[in-house]
Amino acid sequence: MEKKIIKRPITMAEAKEILERINFEEADQIQKRTIDYLIKFTKIDSKKAQKIKERLIKEAELTEEEAIEVINIFPASIMELNTIIAGWKKIFSTEKKKLILNILKEEKSKGE
Repeated sequence: MEKKIIKRPITMAEAKEILERINFEEADQIQKRTIDYLIKFTKIDSKKAQKIKERLIKEAELTEEEAIEVINIFPASIMELNTIIAGWKKIFSTEKKKLILNILKEEKSKGE
């Protein structure tokens, strides 16, 4: 039986959750380095990442890929957000940028 591989973008939080299921002692070098990186740099858990992604798509009208990029970097200022969105070749109003940052801030503070 052939395995069917489904490709879809995921957040770092989701990747961390998936890789944490692997026995660390049995993981290969790439998996170990990836797990280590994700532990150090993932700022939220996967459930919170999913909720933020849904809000960014619905309220800020971002694509799934854009929302994931924002969640993975988790900018704290408009300047940081500008760095991310510069590569998207889209124009965002100041109001939309503030909305994106407010969604991140609100959702992060709910879990603290």
